[in-house]
Amino acid sequence: MTEYLPTPRTLVDGLAMVESGRWRDGRLWFAHWGVGEVLAVDPAVDPDGRAEVMASGPARMGWSIAWLPDGRLVTTGDAITRHEPDGTLTTLRAQGANEIAVDPAGHVYVDGFDGAFGDGGWPDPGWIDLLAPDGSWRRVAEDIHFPNGMVITPDGATLVVAESTAGRLTAFDIADDGSLTGRRVWADGLGPDGIAIDAEGGIWTQTGDTRTFTGDPASPAGACVRVLDGGEITHRVETDLPCFACALGGPDGRSLFLLCNEWAGIEEAVAVQARRSARVLVTEVPR
Repeated sequence: MTEYLPTPRTLVDGLAMVESGRWRDGRLWFAHWGVGEVLAVDPAVDPDGRAEVMASGPARMGWSIAWLPDGRLVTTGDAITRHEPDGTLTTLRAQGANEIAVDPAGHVYVDGFDGAFGDGGWPDPGWIDLLAPDGSWRRVAEDIHFPNGMVITPDGATLVVAESTAGRLTAFDIADDGSLTGRRVWADGLGPDGIAIDAEGGIWTQTGDTRTFTGDPASPAGACVRVLDGGEITHRVETDLPCFACALGGPDGRSLFLLCNEWAGIEEAVAVQARRSARVLVTEVPR
């Protein structure tokens, strides 16, 4: 039986569009799309959601954040950019990417697609690349149907990617050299975007009845579920806006942050950002 989480409360509101939630150094960090900011908020210090600008990011949609093993921030977008301690920016790769994930061994994975949206449709299937410290890269997976969020399992052995337009989570085994093998379906019948994984290996993801990838205003607003390898859904929480991404954090790792945006299709994204209706919600998951 699926367990429902408590109704989430608003942590931060008045935002343009939000994505790529990450818990680091006692704070929730996230990408502020359309504004070009990396924001962070400490729910314990700022329970009313006074987010701080931590770094710059692309002033566009479709980018995310992660940290290298040495602690330097990386942002994706039109290019892959490393933020140096003195505030300068280094371009690691001129070709951009969508999402990014770093495994315990230091392998840096980025995903994305070539081409653009057209006639209200989605781009052709995309790819996952393995990025080396010198900026060189090699392709480790292809035919990913709108690649979005990626997570690494706690043991560092498996990468899971959200294939948004296919409605599924797809898993790969991680080899010692970072290669991806053993492709398989982790779960399907979802609507995954930015995903998170907990210490027990459950993945928190958007489910298939959100407006995020249908653009249907008549469908329910949003929901985030916890799904196990094989597709069993154990927990669920509803949101009044489509949930684009989620993150786990807090002192005990049991706070679930839900990054929510209006959505009426890519053509309306600029108008949505101007309304500043996006917000970050938070609820608690059971032990």
